[in-house]
Order: sequence, then structure tokens, then C-alpha cells
Amino acid sequence: MSAQPPSSWISVRPNSDFSLSNIPFGIFTPPQPPTSSLLPSPPSPHPRVGTRVGDTVVDLSALSPILASVCDPSVFSQPTLNEFMGLGREKWRGVRRILISLLSEDGSPTLREDAKLRHKALFQADRVTMHMPATIGDYTDFFTSRDHAYNCGCMFRDPSNALYDNFLHLPVGYHGRASSVYVSGTDVVRPFGQVAKVKGVPAQGSVHVPTGSLDFEMELGYFLGGPPTDPGHVMTLEEAESRIFGVVLLNDWSARDVQAWEYVPLGPFTAKNFATSISPWVVTMDALEPFRCDSVSGLPSDPKPLAYLADGSPSHYDINLTVEIRGKGMTSYETVTSTNAKYLFWSFKQQLTHHTVTGCRMNPGDLCGTGTISGKHPSSYGCLLELSWNKTRQVALGSTGESRTFLEDGDTVRIPASQPLQVQAESALGNAPAQSSPPAPAP
Repeated sequence: MSAQPPSSWISVRPNSDFSLSNIPFGIFTPPQPPTSSLLPSPPSPHPRVGTRVGDTVVDLSALSPILASVCDPSVFSQPTLNEFMGLGREKWRGVRRILISLLSEDGSPTLREDAKLRHKALFQADRVTMHMPATIGDYTDFFTSRDHAYNCGCMFRDPSNALYDNFLHLPVGYHGRASSVYVSGTDVVRPFGQVAKVKGVPAQGSVHVPTGSLDFEMELGYFLGGPPTDPGHVMTLEEAESRIFGVVLLNDWSARDVQAWEYVPLGPFTAKNFATSISPWVVTMDALEPFRCDSVSGLPSDPKPLAYLADGSPSHYDINLTVEIRGKGMTSYETVTSTNAKYLFWSFKQQLTHHTVTGCRMNPGDLCGTGTISGKHPSSYGCLLELSWNKTRQVALGSTGESRTFLEDGDTVRIPASQPLQVQAESALGNAPAQSSPPAPAP
């Protein structure tokens, strides 16, 4: 059973995503200070590092004198988390401990009893602007959900041999496009792409059209931290775990008809390079520690991984994940799937360790995605490709009478996350809403 989180002197709703068990990190801009015709206009505020408790965002740059006991406080005045990420796990943990003490009802009174500092450091969450948490140098997306891989194999290959031979031996991945990763709330334009003129008849050639199969992918993403690695350096599982700064929700938007035409022989390209959405708050691994568990996707008959990937400890996370869609004319979101991160076959640290097995360099702010997370039951499939079984089934949007096989223009996709805490109904991952827009004019 999870221990009850400490109480905060800041108001926190019982079901808040942002209890003191969380303490995520993100980049925000405070609201513009009020102006007066009698005084010069104050300078516009700049993006800086913050955390959030309840509906209050805490400006860490305003707490620099307090946090200086742990690290160089200038990192909290930066417009990205990259410098803070680069400090390493002991510094991250030290800052988190101080923040929990400052914000706890029974903790340090330094912030609680200083009205001027509170005025400088605390902002209503609905009045700030959230930004991308980091400058992403490289983005890698994995393919590590056994059930998702099996379902795709059944649809497009042979159900009796659905998994590729390598899936149970290594975490499969591909390099995504870092320039197209956007913060939650950024609208997604339906892309044009090259698709087969006649499905299943490649000899007929292709056409250049807006995708007719726009899809979401329910994933988790994780940011890397610590100093840049040297060329040729290979991480152990233990080091990989220490290098993971924290987790975000991730939606890797996909154009399935484009993907079907282009993915042989080198995998996804333009079908996935146009947009990936992530939530703005990065939840630390310490916050997720109470939810550590074993994967539920392994079988006794599975081959044992090679020594560098062999991990006998619980390294997955029991994180409930839901996808909701609100159509253009709908007044509320409707749930289309509910899945869980423990359905992943390969853990975060196994993914990262394999990523470095050739000596690939890693830098603070690099982002990895888990790939679509699906369970065995159809209600837990992590994308519309599976839910509609490639357009052969309608996916109902609640009792609205509307249904989807793939996304329509004006649909908004939201990904809430929840945890089985007795004292906290939802986790601190927040959600990642984004709306699909009509295509731009054809080039």
C-alpha cells in the first residue's frame, strides 16, 4: 500500500494530478504584470523552470537562494530543462527534497511564512503559459508492446507468425524527427502523403493526397539526463536507469495509409515525421517509484535476453492510460481505450541500454518513446489502427451516436493518466490534448 503523501499548505484537491507525491518539472511563462499609464511598461516575463502543486505553479528561479545549496541556481532561469537535466540524478533528487520540504505543511517555513517570496514565486496554473520542457536534440521511438506488435503482425502478415523473429530478443526502435515534437495543445495539420492508388495492388502505383487514416498512438516518453556520453560509451542497465530524468505522455501521430505504402524496407518515415505531442510536465522517476512492477507481457517460453539486457528486478510501471476523443460538434470527451504501461514487454532502461549498445552518444534532453502501448483485450488497444482493426470495425464515441475508424478533421485527442493510489485518484502525468486540423493546400 502506498504511503499517504505529505499535506501541503497550498490547496490541493483530493484527486489532483499534482500532489506533493509528484513535484514534476516544466517550463512556463508567468502572466504579464499589470500595466499603468503612469509608469513604464514592465518587461515581458521570460520562460523559466517551475513545478506544480495543486493548481499552483511554483517559480524555481524565484527560489534560487534556497536551491543554491544543491546546485547552480542559474539552471532555473533557463528557457528549457536541458541544463538542469544535465546535472544528474543526485542533483535532481536534492532539488526535489527541498521543494517537498518548502511546500509541506510541516516542512520548512522559508516560503510559507514569507509573503513577498510567495507573491514572487507562486502563480495560478490557469494563468501561466506552458512550453516545451526541453530542446530535444534526438528523438527515438521504440516498438516494445508485445500485444501491439502481435496485432499489427496479424493484420499485415501471418497471424500464426505475427511477431518478427527479433522482437523477443531486442527492443526494436527507429529514429524519429525531433523538430516535429510539440507541446500539448498544439494543433496537428492533417498531412499530405504518398499512398497506394489501389490498396493491396502495388502495381497500380501511388497518388499524393491528404491521409485518410490519421491515427493517435498512446505512448509514454522519457527524457534523458546526466552529462553527454562519450563516443563508444555503452550503458549498463543500472546506469541507464540513473540517466532517465522523467516521463511524459506522448502521442505519436501517424498516417497509416502513408505508412503502409512506404515502410518497406526501412520502416516509418513521412507517416510519422509530421507531429508528436508530449505533455508539458515531466514526472520524475522518484515520483513513479511507488508504481514500479513487473511486466505482464512475458511468457515462460520466451527466450532469455542476452546478458546486457537481463534484468531480474521489477522495472515496469503500473500506470493507467486512457485516450479520449471529442469530435468537432461534441460537447464532451468520450473514452475510446484504456491501457496500462505494465503491458510493455521491454522496460525503459532496457530500451535505453540497447540504444547505447553500439556506443551511440546520448545527451541531456534526448527523448525516447515507448511505442504504442496495447493490452490483450480490444478495449486496451493503444491506437485506432487496432481498435478499428484497420477500418473493418467502427469505434463508438460513447453514446453520442458518432463513431470513428480513424480521426476526422476537428477531432481533439486527450490522454489522461491515472494511478491506483488510495489517496490520489490521478497521477501527475497530466494530459496531452491536441486537435487535428484540415490539410494545408496541396503543394
